[in-house]
Amino acid sequence: MTTDAMTAPNTPTAEEVGERLFAAVLGTQLVQAAYLGDRLGYYRTLAAGPRTSTELAARTATAERYAREWLEHQAVAGVLTVDDPDAAPTERRFRLPAGAAEVLTDVLSPNHVLPLARMAAGQGRHLDALADAYRSGGGVSWAEFGVDARESQAAANRPLFLGALPRDYLPSVPEIRAVLERGGRIADIGCGFGWSAIGIALAHPAVTVDGFDVDGPSIETARQNAVEAGVADRVRFHHVDAGADAGPGGGTEDRYDLVAAFECVHDMPHPVGVLAAMRRMTAPGGVVLVVDERVADTFAAPGDDVEQLMYGWSITCCLPDGLAHPGSVGTGTVMRPDTLRAYARDAGFADIEVLPVEDLFFRFYRLV
Repeated sequence: MTTDAMTAPNTPTAEEVGERLFAAVLGTQLVQAAYLGDRLGYYRTLAAGPRTSTELAARTATAERYAREWLEHQAVAGVLTVDDPDAAPTERRFRLPAGAAEVLTDVLSPNHVLPLARMAAGQGRHLDALADAYRSGGGVSWAEFGVDARESQAAANRPLFLGALPRDYLPSVPEIRAVLERGGRIADIGCGFGWSAIGIALAHPAVTVDGFDVDGPSIETARQNAVEAGVADRVRFHHVDAGADAGPGGGTEDRYDLVAAFECVHDMPHPVGVLAAMRRMTAPGGVVLVVDERVADTFAAPGDDVEQLMYGWSITCCLPDGLAHPGSVGTGTVMRPDTLRAYARDAGFADIEVLPVEDLFFRFYRLV
């Protein structure tokens, strides 16, 4: 046996790699079509009932010829069905089945995967900037990624943050359940569009929540979301860097019973400073919670689908965003438990505890 054979016993053949890449091209085309269907309102219009290309174009203010080609692609790809495939092209009526409608239009369903497609397709607009960053060692910031990144990230987490997170996951931890039941003060670090803070407030009417984020447009949207959800009297959002010297946590008036960071520590250029601020912000007996990606404990190749997904986000979004800031540690999406443990200890914590909360994509840590 050669050395190469011993080190890579499962090396794929050229045919296998070619087949996989070809399948990925088909998947990429489907993602791009989904991006267009979302941005142009095609899916939402089809969810209301079957449409011809003429009807879809008229209802979405788009060109019929483009609408027709998009509809036919979606039918050929198995997303849409056609009531009358033998009719004239402009008279064929296309239908969005219930299962597809849930995935593509139900913003509160756990099966709403469309935001991930929007994120992936939107990042394609920045490949030139990413290539430049790879060459220079610089980055592409969250602000540069723009509205696609902001909106798709928030939409992807919205079902969890308004559903299982406040309703099932957080109350399953006794120390956190006690905070929720007695109406404690909660700080949400890196709150984005505010769905985690809003979800906690909706599920637990006695609590008050302060959300903090460095992204101004996200904070403005979060404030509007809180008003629309009817919780603006108990949920406040602050445009501030929680890790900066002037950030929260400097006085007793800023002490909280639960200080949480939901899926954001791996994005932070200076996570130790933020974790140290979270420690300062915590009242005596309070809980510090970090929820981040459930990646493998150690590197191994090949990896499972979740590991591949997280590396995919890292090479096109999270690592470039992190490295866009001076002095960044450059964590990337794949933040393993030992990496967080090192950050926590540098921030003054003794250790991290992995909590017994089971989720496919997220791991729950208590910092002690």
